[in-house]
Amino acid sequence: MTKPPDGITLRQFSLDDYDAVYAFWTAIGPGLGLSASDSREEIAKKVMRDPDLFLLALDGDRIVGTVLGGFDGRRGMIYHLAVARDYRRRGLGRRLMADVEERLRAKGCRKCYLLVHNDNQHAIDFYTRDGWSDMTVRVKIMGKELQ
Repeated sequence: MTKPPDGITLRQFSLDDYDAVYAFWTAIGPGLGLSASDSREEIAKKVMRDPDLFLLALDGDRIVGTVLGGFDGRRGMIYHLAVARDYRRRGLGRRLMADVEERLRAKGCRKCYLLVHNDNQHAIDFYTRDGWSDMTVRVKIMGKELQ
């Protein structure tokens, strides 16, 4: 596990954190898209599968960052990297990403993806500086609601 900026602790999410985390995500502003997949019930399913890939950054009791990773046994996925506005540009987003990437590697993950809204240049720049690259997609991405 990487060392977060001074005074910040990183720990795994617990379902007891759900209300505070959801409020944090809601307040974070544009760029973090919330959906039915972020309901308490859906997050509980996620935590049962990969509890070690959902991390919180805390300054005391205050949530100041999150990252949610997934691993299906073949590929990794990153969701909801978020850092409180007054904690940005201090290395916290990079620390959260490094920690979740390390955990994914330990599970045998060789390749990981994430999605960024096309108009979120701040996030695109952040991920590019962190070694992520734009993927040329020669396929149509399709989805289907199963509920």
